[in-house]
Amino acid sequence: MAKLILATRNEGKVREIAALLAPLGVEVVSLAAYPEIPEVAEDGDTFVENALAKARTVMTYTGRLVMADDSGLEVDALNGAPGVHSARFAGEPRDDARNNQKLLHLLQGVPFEQRTARFRCVIALVAPDGTERISEGVCEGLIGFEPRGTGGFGYDPLFYVPDLGKTFAELDLETKNRISHRARALLAARDVVADMLGLRNVLTKAED
Repeated sequence: MAKLILATRNEGKVREIAALLAPLGVEVVSLAAYPEIPEVAEDGDTFVENALAKARTVMTYTGRLVMADDSGLEVDALNGAPGVHSARFAGEPRDDARNNQKLLHLLQGVPFEQRTARFRCVIALVAPDGTERISEGVCEGLIGFEPRGTGGFGYDPLFYVPDLGKTFAELDLETKNRISHRARALLAARDVVADMLGLRNVLTKAED
């Protein structure tokens, strides 16, 4: 069975990706199986740089095909901030509530129609033969004036999806996982994994 290493110790993310890749019959393994691999600094200027840095490092240690991701929120009125700094927008230690408070403070006086934003997720795949592929997913929305909803995490209570009339934090998990930036990036990445492992025929049969 082909093996794919995920450059994460987040078991929730592992389950999500494993479920999506199930039609390929790929064994998905997290970094929990490789305690000797150090944390990779996410100090790149772009999501692509950070995702590639993680994937390249883990591939060097494991010698296997590796998938890594990086994601964040881009707000147009803030020239794309917080972007790659989304997780620690308000400084260390990372804190969702403080990040949201800072975002609302910076957007004071900005009318709703100008609070356009998007969640972006970039997934990098790096193979032992040096092949590198990138997939990306985006979900467009607006930043609300106050938090709404109790689900999700991060900026979800402020990220409003006009087509649904709700914030990410107000959506049920099934709906969020269908439209989210990560879901869209993962769907694209599944096709890339199939190509890189020579399993395109398996995926095609599973979808028929």
